[in-house]
Amino acid sequence: MDDEWLSDRLVEAESAIGGFDLSECVREPIHLLGGIQTHGTLLAADPRTGVIAVAAENCAELLGVGPRELVGGPVGAVLGAPSWAEVLEATAEAGNGQVILPVDAPAGAAPGHRLTLSAHRLDELVVLEFEAFRGGAPFEFSPFYQRVRRALARLRSASTVGECCELAVREMRALTGFDRVVVYRFDGADGPGEVIAEDLAPGREPWLGLWFPATDIPPQARRLYTENWIRLIADVADPSAGLFPPLLAETGAPLDLSQATLRTVSGFHLEYLRNIGVASSMSVSVLRDDALWGLIACHGDAPVHLSPELRSACEFFGVAFSLQLTALEEREHRDALLESRRRMSLLLHAVSPDLAGSVEAHGDELRTLLDADAALVLRDGRVTVSGAAVPDATVALLRDRAAGMAPGSVWSTDRLAEATGVQDLPAGIAGALLIALDATGDFLAWVRGERTTTRSWAADPALPVRLGPRGERLTPRGSSAVFRAEMRSRSLPWTAADEATAEEFWRAVSGLLLRHADGLAALNEELRAVNLDLDSFAHAAAHDLKEPLRGISNAATFALEDAGDALDPVTVRRLATTRRLAERMDELLNSLLHYARLGRAGLRREPVALGSVLDGALEVAGERLAEAGVRVERAEVLPVVDADPHRLYEVLVNLLVNAAKYAGDHEDRWVRVYTLPAVPPSGGPEVLSVVVEDNGIGIPVERHREVFQLFRRLHQVGERGGGTGVGLAVVKRIVERHGGELWLTGEPGRGTAFRFTLGE
Repeated sequence: MDDEWLSDRLVEAESAIGGFDLSECVREPIHLLGGIQTHGTLLAADPRTGVIAVAAENCAELLGVGPRELVGGPVGAVLGAPSWAEVLEATAEAGNGQVILPVDAPAGAAPGHRLTLSAHRLDELVVLEFEAFRGGAPFEFSPFYQRVRRALARLRSASTVGECCELAVREMRALTGFDRVVVYRFDGADGPGEVIAEDLAPGREPWLGLWFPATDIPPQARRLYTENWIRLIADVADPSAGLFPPLLAETGAPLDLSQATLRTVSGFHLEYLRNIGVASSMSVSVLRDDALWGLIACHGDAPVHLSPELRSACEFFGVAFSLQLTALEEREHRDALLESRRRMSLLLHAVSPDLAGSVEAHGDELRTLLDADAALVLRDGRVTVSGAAVPDATVALLRDRAAGMAPGSVWSTDRLAEATGVQDLPAGIAGALLIALDATGDFLAWVRGERTTTRSWAADPALPVRLGPRGERLTPRGSSAVFRAEMRSRSLPWTAADEATAEEFWRAVSGLLLRHADGLAALNEELRAVNLDLDSFAHAAAHDLKEPLRGISNAATFALEDAGDALDPVTVRRLATTRRLAERMDELLNSLLHYARLGRAGLRREPVALGSVLDGALEVAGERLAEAGVRVERAEVLPVVDADPHRLYEVLVNLLVNAAKYAGDHEDRWVRVYTLPAVPPSGGPEVLSVVVEDNGIGIPVERHREVFQLFRRLHQVGERGGGTGVGLAVVKRIVERHGGELWLTGEPGRGTAFRFTLGE
């Protein structure tokens, strides 16, 4: 229940207002408010019959016909048959999201007036949102695409999460013109938020580093932010327009506007925005692992109307930002895991099946593994501690917690008293990470002491509803109202890398406990699976973006076919460019989908003759090699390897096609395929490697790692046979899915040798 989200002290705080119930804000069905913002209008029609079921009260202003005349009549009264057919086709599949297309205003509206239509499916209805063109000029894709492309390129250059956030606020402000843009990160799913990056116009007070109470964004708002990438409030003073009829006959409830761009805004939220001096706002969701990580929040000092195309660009930017942010966090997570693995490998040489004895003998190394103040093990009723003293009451609390967990599972908290509901814990220990050893309550744990920190709040988090200077109920936020509070009873937070390290340590130790010294084998699998959630995110994002692109391409094609003879050459060329660029982006998304599916699909490993797979690959790549004048040389005997034959075939095709694309300018051109023992870059014993070597143009040493990055090409798009820059990224992913490694040697003018292993 959302009511349970309110803490006792927040309920007490609201009582000071006299009649203001904060739980009303928490329970408010913000997707069923029954109104829209008035810079556009809305209809909802039955896709089977084309009969209009709902119309906004302001539809006469844009469509020339009032709602009572429209409801019950055909959608053809305001929308041409070709446009309606295009809407039905584009929204036919579930999950297609919105389609955006330009349409002519109906005959009753202003003559020659052009509108932008956004449409999406909702249960048994198609929701149509109309907005007038603003600024007088029609949308031009080419310069628009270049702006977005440059913004995304700069975003991709970020090397840290902080740098990525700083670039994001700068680029988003440049795209939209808002006066303030911040990246706002949540402290947990239901926690408060911190401004971690900001770009603002001169004269505005800075919010960087401020925390905002969790009540500023209640649970139902967070759910909508998770479902919808973007939310625009063009004018805080907008009066909003109601819907006719206000309730659907079938459900007895207002039309669900969860996915509607024009959805009206909660009065509580408008009051909040007025209190912080905002006249317009836009929020772009930032998701990680399909959960709300934070927001890119934009505020304007005056009303801001963004075109649907620009909103789509901001939505696309939000998707790309989420992907880049996830990749950077995953890289930091992976680097932390690798460092932990290095320390762990030294520790595991000394750990024995006697965990208590190992804690006593190697406690310093065990504590260092997770940067803990103490490490302890409870085994058969005996507690062994290394490091700071751990009170008996804390040990008992951890034992009770471990007793309800599956053996080998991990639990952690940096707020032990809050997480367990025991407020009178002995002082000293504030955080714990434990692994259950068995069902009796035995455990291995790391603990951390209290770490007092100071947070700067934009308002007192204990009093979110006190009276503001103008009598409003929600307290104004901002640096002028900074409230500093000490955060106590907390430890240094445990990271995902800490938990993963603990899990990996347990796997290794459990192998020792079972007399299997090979427990480290599972660690590599854990590291290779670290990007699984990002794969799912990329797959969903790329799939959802394909339909708007197809709409852009189709719109340009239809314009050329229907009116090509009447258009001037410049317009024809621009439309052709629009179509070509949309198709190019569609190719990129197809490549991204393929790349993501490789991370989601399982491998079917089996003994396979490498020579047979090479034969199949040459059936596809051989023609390209022959056209480039590249001779194929292969070892007389190629071994049987343990691999997924279809994925191995894809690896060889990509590498052979690369040899053709990047062949040298000399006459004697060749590519060789053979195997030899090699030590992988990560070290260890020699293993069998497959080598695809050519004498082509080569790759500069400093760019060897770069070529394996997604969408990264070392040449222009039209050079060297084109392509999307995904091939080598796909090869790398397939090899890593097999548990192997991929690397290359070579330099400009001396060819390239790609080498890969296939794991165990």
